Amino acid sequence: MARMRKKADLPRKTCAACARPFAWRKKWARVWEEVRFCSDACREGRHPHAR
Repeated sequence: MARMRKKADLPRKTCAACARPFAWRKKWARVWEEVRFCSDACREGRHPHAR
């Protein structure tokens, strides 16, 4: 059985819209290099605090 990883051990990136850090998710496993935003709201530009 595979061992669980701690969230702190997962790869991290900074969101291109809000500049907040976010961690790797299993659903992004195949496209991790292409992921730029932490959420759909950031991707669509719905955050008023976006930089």
